[in-house]
Amino acid sequence: MFQSQLSASSLGDWRERAARLEAEVEKAILGQSRLIRLVTIAIFACGHVLLEGDVGVGKTTLLRAVSRALGGGYARVEGAIDMMPNDLLYHTYLAEDGRPRVEPGPILRQSDNLSIFFFNEINRSRPQVHSVLLRLMAERKLTAFNRDYVFPFLQVFADRNLIEREETFELPAAARDRFLMELSMATPQDPAIRERLLFDPEFYDVDGLLTRIGETVLDYRKIPEVALAVQQSVRAKGALRSYLLRLWSALLDPASAGIALPDVDLENIVRGGASPRGLAFVVRAAKVRAWLEDRDYLVPEDIREIFVETMAHRVFVDPVYALRGDDIVRQLCRAVLDVIPAP
Repeated sequence: MFQSQLSASSLGDWRERAARLEAEVEKAILGQSRLIRLVTIAIFACGHVLLEGDVGVGKTTLLRAVSRALGGGYARVEGAIDMMPNDLLYHTYLAEDGRPRVEPGPILRQSDNLSIFFFNEINRSRPQVHSVLLRLMAERKLTAFNRDYVFPFLQVFADRNLIEREETFELPAAARDRFLMELSMATPQDPAIRERLLFDPEFYDVDGLLTRIGETVLDYRKIPEVALAVQQSVRAKGALRSYLLRLWSALLDPASAGIALPDVDLENIVRGGASPRGLAFVVRAAKVRAWLEDRDYLVPEDIREIFVETMAHRVFVDPVYALRGDDIVRQLCRAVLDVIPAP
């Protein structure tokens, strides 16, 4: 297995840079400290992210702020029912001389320089488009114009429209499982922050707001190596490993673990998805959280802090309960955390 050459002091320097990244993003995004910390965890875990939140809460501004601080390229596409897979790769048009032209699309245009790709309303696009995105996320490469394009530093953020159901295509289980986390961006609750967002003119001009963020706080091209070093340096002791295994068993068989939810048959609710890969994602994210907290070992709070965001979107329930939306799975994850005692 490849060993990172980064020393402990280098990892300390990178922890300070990660803190600066969060501080810079918070100049543009108010009242979202926990969300920004989770995005930072996803970045240093090299994981893709599903985003959800009402229209106008600032998801695009958040990603543009993160991209500016990271450096590298940023691209965004809008999901649409008539979108075809090739729309991600290239576009055609008539040039001034009247002849057709074919140019690289938003993803290929920046290729190995692309660090943030935002797919807005991904569930408005058809499954064929999802398939192209899945390959990009899993393999970090695409083929077009008779050559391979590689994306070694790419992280995908995808927003789902959860309000309108007409002309949408829900992501299949395999697609959702490719995302490290699903993060919710809610309207800030602090009245002072709400007042500032409404009445402070600097929040009316997003482009001007983003200029307050320092460019290239850290080098995005180094993140894969830092991510590997974090995973190799943070340890999980025996009691912590047993704790995570108990959480896993409780998710697979909540009734036997003594979990209870109102009006829910816990013996028949889970149909799949609490897989080894899903739990491995939990460990990956928890190790980054421990590193950001200046520890080289896991504690239960590292797991508890990221458990719902990392597991809920990859646990699939009986269709009877799926009609209630995603909240019931989040309730199940929280109930598991409440019932299983931490070491």
